[in-house]
This record gives sequence, C-alpha cells and structure tokens, in this order.
Amino acid sequence: MKRQPSPSVLKRILQFQRDELTSSILYEYIAERQKDEGNRTALLEIAKAERSHYTTWKGYTGQELRPNMFKILFYKIMHMLLGDTFTIKLFEIGETFGAQELREVEEEIPEARTIMKEEEEHEDRLMEMVDEERLHYIGSMVLGLNDALVELTGTIAGLTFALMNTRLVALSGIITGVSATLSMAASNYLAERADGNAKALKSSFYTGMAYLVTVALMVLPYLLLPNSLYLAAFGILLAVVVLIIAAFNYYVSVVQSIPFWPRFAEMGTISLSVAAISFVIGLLAKHLLGIEI
Repeated sequence: MKRQPSPSVLKRILQFQRDELTSSILYEYIAERQKDEGNRTALLEIAKAERSHYTTWKGYTGQELRPNMFKILFYKIMHMLLGDTFTIKLFEIGETFGAQELREVEEEIPEARTIMKEEEEHEDRLMEMVDEERLHYIGSMVLGLNDALVELTGTIAGLTFALMNTRLVALSGIITGVSATLSMAASNYLAERADGNAKALKSSFYTGMAYLVTVALMVLPYLLLPNSLYLAAFGILLAVVVLIIAAFNYYVSVVQSIPFWPRFAEMGTISLSVAAISFVIGLLAKHLLGIEI
C-alpha cells in the first residue's frame, strides 16, 4: 500500500500525471509522421515510457485524468509550422521545469528519482535522434532575414518621411524588396557554388524566402492604411520589425539551445539604429532638395 502524499505534493503529482499523459499523446503524434523508422521507433518507446510514468503517478492519486487538449493542439500547430526539432525541444524545456519540481517531491515519492532519470535519458536520446534538413540552412535564413531587416527598415523609414504617402512608400518598398530578394538569392547561390556547396541552390532558396517574407510583412502596414496615416504605418512597421526579430531569435535559441536575449538585443539594436539614421537622412534629403509630394 503506497503512503498517501501530503496535499501540496498531491497537487503537484496530479499535474505531473496529466503532463505525462499529454506528452505521450504528443510523442505518438510526432512518431506517426516520421519517415525514418528509427526515429519513429524511438519516439514510440518514449511515448510508452511517458504512459508508464502516468500509471506510476496514478498509483498515488487514484485518479484517471484527461490530457491537456489545448496543449496538444498548440504543439500540433507548432509541429506543422516549425517542424520536429522546435516542437520536441519546446517539450523538453517544459520537462526541465518538471524535473525541478520532481526533486521537491522526491522525499515523499520514491519513484520520483527514477522518473527524473528516465526523463533525462529521453532528452539525450531525442537530441541525438533529431536531424532536420531545414536546420542546416539556419545560416542562410539569418542572412536573408537580417539583410532584409537592416536594408528595408532603413529604406522604408527614409521613404516614409521623404514621401509622406503610404502607397508611394509601399510601391517603393515592394520594388526595392523584390529586386533585393533576387539579388540576395543570386549572390548567395554564387558564393555557395564558389565554396563547393552541392546544395547551393537550396541554400539560396532559404535566403531568398527569408528575405521575401520579411519584405512582405514590413510593407503590409503601408498597404492596409490610408495615405495620410504614414506615421501610424511607420509605428506598426517598427513593431513588426521587433516581433520578427523576437520570433526568429526565439526559434533559433530553442533549436540550437543558445541564449535568446543577447542575439535579440544585437539584431534589434542594429536594425532600429539603421532605421533611425535613415529617418534623419530622409528628412534632411527632403529639406535640402526642397521636394514636396
């Protein structure tokens, strides 16, 4: 007969129990979508172990729980959009907090140490298993994204205060952005070919797509707002730039297990500084040249 845990510990292990069931369902979901048989087998084994942990906790709580359906839906969407590596590592970030809590209940729950050890083994195995093609091109994506942010933020900022018309700024931004996308992709292809990269075309594709998507998001406020609201469009542009930088750097920090804030601060400082300098240049150019539109 297992000793009844204290109320505070019982509350914790009910959460553990639900998390284990939820995780097992998520690992089964990812396993079903694996092309590699070894990856599928590993994920199914881990899902089975999570079910076993659920049963262990159930022995203490005496309750049958339902999985967290919101969490399952969220991670399914993340998996569809961002792939295996990001989704699995995001799981593991959550399980890191679980490991800290497991240590706190270890005195009352002897099995906690065994579960904690198995969770760590799962993480090591998952990290060895995951090898996603898109991760080989993060450098190419960084090149396209960063170049688009620096160049287009500055260009659009300067045009905003020189032209003071959202449609004209949008037109100029689209022409500049599309031309720069083709130029950047072509330059990346030639550089990769010169380095002997057999996948130069795919590398240039990732660079170009990162650039083009960034351009589209940055120009969108100027297409949606009327001509007179160029200041509002510029404010939204700056918010979009910060969000793009934050989202991309968070993705990279998760899949590469590196700190988020230093990379975010560096890219954000560069992009916004260029925007500020270009803003001043736009005002000076309009004043000195005497152009009124």
